[in-house]
Amino acid sequence: MKILLATPEPPASDYGNSVTARRWAGIFRDLGHEVRVCLGHTDGEYDALVALHAGRSADVIRRFAAQRPGAPVVIGLTGTDLYPDFATSGVDPAVLDMADRFVALQSHGVRQLPPRLRPRARVITQSLSTVEARPSRMDCFEVAFLAHVRPVKDPLLPAQAVRLLPADSRIVLTHAGGARDEESERAVAAEAAENPRYHWLGALPRTEALGVLARSRLLVLASQHEGGANVVTEALALGVPVISTRIPGSTGLLGDDYPGYFPVGDAEALAAALYAVEQNRDGFHDVLKERCGALRHLAEPDRERNAWSELWSGLRAEARALHPSPTAPGRRGQQ
Repeated sequence: MKILLATPEPPASDYGNSVTARRWAGIFRDLGHEVRVCLGHTDGEYDALVALHAGRSADVIRRFAAQRPGAPVVIGLTGTDLYPDFATSGVDPAVLDMADRFVALQSHGVRQLPPRLRPRARVITQSLSTVEARPSRMDCFEVAFLAHVRPVKDPLLPAQAVRLLPADSRIVLTHAGGARDEESERAVAAEAAENPRYHWLGALPRTEALGVLARSRLLVLASQHEGGANVVTEALALGVPVISTRIPGSTGLLGDDYPGYFPVGDAEALAAALYAVEQNRDGFHDVLKERCGALRHLAEPDRERNAWSELWSGLRAEARALHPSPTAPGRRGQQ
């Protein structure tokens, strides 16, 4: 198949949607498909569309459906589609109806869809290929925070939390992630200048950011919403335990009963959790490491590749059932 893969971020950027798009494109090519990754719509005789972000890719989806009626449309659901809900996010219900398949990055994402559309959804967790192990720093207890400086990531909350740590704590927070505007850049730079426990590295190449994560003793996710954060599955792949806000994007990956959650926006609760991990209070660090190790299989590349293979096979089977002639067009998402 010739697949058009649309992303709302520049394909070469280090933002989450672009990272996901590049990985998906590699998987599709491994499966024998031809792929064009683009920002927006590109005219051409494509056999299928995969669109990341139902809201921001809505025009691409409408145009493709109009130009290629019957060709399958797959929508990758992002955090800003799903949460708090589609209506609040401004997602057009008519665009959702155009999808033959939805891909959610964690199991709770499917719950956000209207019941009649849920049978079209597949959960495909993200993966990470092997990354070279890195030794942990010995001069501190390093905690990684990999997030761009955007309000939804609550980027200064972890820095506020480490300010609250007891004097005997050796925790240092390393933040890798770029700022999208000058005001945000000034805010994080000022925090880094005043807070000795907070080191902001700015935007890093992906390999360097993964190196920071690989050497760290813990990952913090402070987001208000996530569709299924790349960095959580990256941490699972690297064996790095996670402390996260209790949001569906994380509970859908780590489990509702995972012990390493704190309330959204609660710096004091985060500080208490960080200190408990550092001190391994009641074996807390060991428990988190064991739980994350048991979930490592979720981040295996073969698992993600096989899930996509099954998705395409299912669409082909449905097309053959509805249109026995091999030259007939596919279907338009009826279940």
